[in-house]
Amino acid sequence: MTGIQMVLLASGSGFGEPYLAVAHASSPYVSVYPRLSGGGLGTKFANPVTLPTGTGQGVKFSPDNSALAVAHSTSPYISVYPWSSAGFGTKYSNPGTLPTGAGTAVAFNPAGTVIAVSHATSPYVSAYAWGPGFGSKYSNPGTLPTGVAADLTFNPSGNALVVAHTVSPYVTAYIWNSGFGAKYSDPGTLPTGDGHSVAFSPAGDLVAVGHEVLPYITVYQWGAGFSNKLADPGSYPSDSSYGVAFSPDGNYLSVTSLATPFIRTYAISPAGFGARTTPASTPSMTQAYGTAFAPAGDELAIAGAASPYLWAYPWSAGSFGTKLSDPATLPAGAAVGVAYSN
Repeated sequence: MTGIQMVLLASGSGFGEPYLAVAHASSPYVSVYPRLSGGGLGTKFANPVTLPTGTGQGVKFSPDNSALAVAHSTSPYISVYPWSSAGFGTKYSNPGTLPTGAGTAVAFNPAGTVIAVSHATSPYVSAYAWGPGFGSKYSNPGTLPTGVAADLTFNPSGNALVVAHTVSPYVTAYIWNSGFGAKYSDPGTLPTGDGHSVAFSPAGDLVAVGHEVLPYITVYQWGAGFSNKLADPGSYPSDSSYGVAFSPDGNYLSVTSLATPFIRTYAISPAGFGARTTPASTPSMTQAYGTAFAPAGDELAIAGAASPYLWAYPWSAGSFGTKLSDPATLPAGAAVGVAYSN
């Protein structure tokens, strides 16, 4: 995501729970915490020996949680580390052909054999074989995204890659088959402004785009490409949406925005939006960015631009619990995205 720091959780902490990794605006640009079984976060892991070179704007664990990738603002624009219960390993060598500008988000395909990076300069998206370690760069798509790419994701089947970006049509999808294939037709009804975030439902039958301009969230049915647009929710997010995430059961969609109450969740299905929920106590932030559900669906995390930069709530049956305690050592600056491991 452009100007966005992503937050992630990955399993295998040795605490019997996932880890929480945060990419943020100040050095060391990425921080990782164990998630404690009783709730809350444990002691921050030691920083990587070789830090990302600038503002962390996206972070992702590989599907098997053996690697942690950080998209960042300064060359080489992406840094990837081995990850284990001991923490960061020695940084992998940079790709032979670097992304052409500030990295904004990173995604692995479901098989863990491809790593893709969205970035601020044409061609706006770059994809590489992943071994572990960077392999050859795939050829650029035949039809490029039309502007700065802010976020990207593979569908659960791994045969499509969708990119949210500035400039109409604001979201672009490609067939993926050992490289970029043909661009899918644009949706019949486009998002209404710059695309900031994108996510597939676990079943792969819905794709959500967070964007500028009312209604701030647009969701499409997905088949072999974009299908019907769902009717807008009865209650819109309060401002531009920089984070979207489906719950693991696919029954809820979490949407963040830049104005209070900052976070809304909606019941969701291919038939449309349902009831809206917000926390009983509004997060004490100035702007909210990323959001994600824990892999068990029992927790919901939100990243924001003011201290403590990260908020996590118990989640059950469409309801927020009481905010969990902050980590003892906070992320070192604004955090904007959030996601959990498998």
